[in-house]
Amino acid sequence: MSFDSIIVVDWSGGNDRGTKPKKDAIWAALLRRDKAEPPRYFRNRQLAVGWLRETFEAELAAGRRVFAGFDFPFGYPDGFAARVMGRADPLALWDWFATAIEDGPQRNNRFEVAGRLNAMFPGTGPFWFNCLRQEIPGLPRRKTGWGGHGLAERRMCERAAPGAFSCWQMGGAGAVGSQVMTGMAALSRLRERFPGKIAVWPFEPLDRPIALVEVWPSLYAEAVLAASGPDEIRDAAQVRVLADIIAGLRDEGTLDRILADVPDEVRAEEGWIFGLASDRTARAGAERIFAPPENERWEELAC
Repeated sequence: MSFDSIIVVDWSGGNDRGTKPKKDAIWAALLRRDKAEPPRYFRNRQLAVGWLRETFEAELAAGRRVFAGFDFPFGYPDGFAARVMGRADPLALWDWFATAIEDGPQRNNRFEVAGRLNAMFPGTGPFWFNCLRQEIPGLPRRKTGWGGHGLAERRMCERAAPGAFSCWQMGGAGAVGSQVMTGMAALSRLRERFPGKIAVWPFEPLDRPIALVEVWPSLYAEAVLAASGPDEIRDAAQVRVLADIIAGLRDEGTLDRILADVPDEVRAEEGWIFGLASDRTARAGAERIFAPPENERWEELAC
């Protein structure tokens, strides 16, 4: 397959970040075969999704195939989708979040949704962390006592990627739980907006004009550091450099092989991180050196 345009998006599950470009916000890079656009800053998800809609429309109209990478997990650990949806269908779960998540620039209900989901499971339920002042029924502020719900803490790919956070942690430094919920909801709505035009890796064959792919810029941290400008915001550098790396893989003919390098056991539900080697020996070594983070005072960190 061949992709004409590369998009990389650094997502955020938080509230509007204001007009001044800053870190820990939404950034996006677009690289066509003939031109690389400067990284774009979006103060909230609504503006980012609007840009994605316009960009997808333009690329489709021009007959260009698009690789669109997003830096949040596309699935949860094995068993979650089946419990919530009644079947192990991660894309049905995306649609569920599109209905459940009420998302605005200044507030969304992701913590309430996490509490609702916890109530579907025995034990504590898998989700934890709440930075709001009010208590959220069913959502613990800390990880203390976590367990009894029958789910793994991390997907297989996260166990193979030291430093990757669990989907269940809804906030705190580096956490991705809020990104997952808001991101799945946003991508579900884009799939609805472009019926028959979008395929989701690795759950679907990439035989449509737009491919949505899970990426993790931290896999390329050394390259990002080496290519960053002295005053460049890290998130802007990440999307710019990763888009350039993916374009280079495309041009040298190795992109298809990397997209095919996914363990069979995770294709149906958990998903995979683009560029993470699926070699079992490498994964086992990573799992031995990776230890889950200790409980910390996450409630002191802002949303």
